[in-house]
Amino acid sequence: MTLTKFILVWICCTNLIACQETKTSESDLDSTEVEKVITSLEFTGNTLETRFQPPEDYERTVINDNSFSSYLRNLKLKPAGTEVKYFDGSVKKNHQVYDAVIDLSIGNKDLHQCADAIMRLRAEYLWSQKKYDEIHFNFTNGFKVEYLEWMKGKRMIINGNQTYWDEGENFSNTYQDFWEYLELIFMYAGTSSLSKELKAVNYSDMQIGDVFIIGGFPGHAVIVVDMAINQMNSQKVYLLAQSYMPAQELQILKNPMNEKLSPWYTLDDNMTIQTPEWNFSQNNLKRFQK
Repeated sequence: MTLTKFILVWICCTNLIACQETKTSESDLDSTEVEKVITSLEFTGNTLETRFQPPEDYERTVINDNSFSSYLRNLKLKPAGTEVKYFDGSVKKNHQVYDAVIDLSIGNKDLHQCADAIMRLRAEYLWSQKKYDEIHFNFTNGFKVEYLEWMKGKRMIINGNQTYWDEGENFSNTYQDFWEYLELIFMYAGTSSLSKELKAVNYSDMQIGDVFIIGGFPGHAVIVVDMAINQMNSQKVYLLAQSYMPAQELQILKNPMNEKLSPWYTLDDNMTIQTPEWNFSQNNLKRFQK
């Protein structure tokens, strides 16, 4: 790197770090570390893949086109510096939680919270692939709500803890129909029900689309949206996304355990995975079943 280029890169990196409100000071970084930060954060990209480059010596894991992993890796992001908004349009003030905002509308109800956002991502992918028969989630009371029934025009009757389908109108599969189905799921499902639907997987076998989840009232859940691997030693890193309470836009999480690596997390032997607003253990990792 030439001196002129280094100076320009240093100024650019310093300004970007300040905008993102990281705690790393200029004096903490030598020239090599500056370059690593820049290669990890490409602020001009408008997708997750183009904005967040893997750390030095890492390459993104190989995934299949049209897979759930590919859908997550290619999520659109709002412009760099955009603040997370709640369902009512107000702004989430804690910028130390996230590095980017996913460009998906969440509606104007206090429904799109942590597990809801993860179910929404899974459903959005399946809907985009026309895999309507695979879109189904359980209410907290265990009732399985299949989107195919919703498409037929049927609607849900909920009377206390009793839940059943009622004959409805004609077949319809507009995005508005789909979103109304999702809001029903958001209302009556959550971390408790989703954690029972998902299958536990070994931490070392992590894949894009896996979920750290603790079911409860409240519980919390975050989803793995990208992974990369070190070509020299096979070390893996990953990115996490979440929504939270009250209902808010999906966000790419910072890594409070390693600010220089952030937003990437290391898949290592630490038993506790510390995220900005919740801690998980390796045993909390689960996966959607096909």
